[in-house]
Amino acid sequence: MNYFFLQNGDVIIRLVVAIVLGMIIGAERLLVHKEAGMKTHALVSMGSALFVIISEYLADKYSGYNGFNPVMMASNIIVGIGFLGAGMIMFRDSRTRGLTTAGGLWVTAGIGIASGFGFFDMAFISTVLVLFIFIVLNIIEKPIRKISDENLEKEKQAM
Repeated sequence: MNYFFLQNGDVIIRLVVAIVLGMIIGAERLLVHKEAGMKTHALVSMGSALFVIISEYLADKYSGYNGFNPVMMASNIIVGIGFLGAGMIMFRDSRTRGLTTAGGLWVTAGIGIASGFGFFDMAFISTVLVLFIFIVLNIIEKPIRKISDENLEKEKQAM
C-alpha cells in the first residue's frame, strides 16, 4: 500500500464518494428545514472516511507491531458521532426534537466509514435506505402523527 496507496487516486475517490453521499442525505434534511443540512452531513461522512483511510494507512505502516488494530479508529468514530448527535437532541414544549437528525448523522458516519474502507456498494445502498427512511417513512408518519396529536389534544381537554 504505502505511498502508492496515497497517490493512485483511491483516497480522492473514497473521500469524494463519502462527501457526495453525505450531501445527498443532508439535502433531504435541508429540504425539511432541519439544522444539520448538506454541509454537516458531508463533513461527518467525509471525516469518517478520512479517519478510516488514515487507519488503513497506519495499519500498513505499522503492520509488524503487535496490538495495532485499524478498526479501533472506526469504533471511536461511532462513539464520537454519538456525542455530536446527542448535542442535536432538544427537549422543549413537552416534545423531543432532533432524534432523527442525530440518527441521520450517526448513520452518515457509517456511510463515511464504508466509503473510507472502499465498500462503495454498501455506502450507496445505505444512502438509498436512509433516503427511504427520511422521505417515505415521513409520508407514512404524517397521518399517524396527526391522529396521535388529535388524541393527545382530546386527553388534555378531558383533564
